[in-house]
Amino acid sequence: MKHNVVLTVTSLLSLLFMTFHMTHDVIRQAEGSVLYPIPVAVFALWLYGTLMLADRVSGYIIMLLGSLIGTGIPIIHMRGVGVGFGTNRSGGFFFIWTLLAVGVTGLFSLILSVRGLWSLRRSQPQ
Repeated sequence: MKHNVVLTVTSLLSLLFMTFHMTHDVIRQAEGSVLYPIPVAVFALWLYGTLMLADRVSGYIIMLLGSLIGTGIPIIHMRGVGVGFGTNRSGGFFFIWTLLAVGVTGLFSLILSVRGLWSLRRSQPQ
């Protein structure tokens, strides 16, 4: 399978898991999660870069930045920021699962987007 197709699929999966994560943050009223227009704009740009600019430098850069966000979310939460559930542990399993899923797909997308940028750089005449 072409790595561009795999990158598109993993980037879309990362985006999906990020929306699950943001939903959890809003439900749990995490600090900063009520800034709806910002994530919506970021997710829309990420989706556009993934679907419409997939084989261009700008698309790879957008997917790279989205992948960095996806990879960073579990790191931030696992350091203790926002993991605490208090006495209400309902939904905790799915929350942690989405953190792990967005971390894995984000890191894989990061690797593939760097690889795509590198292959574009090597294919250009000098």
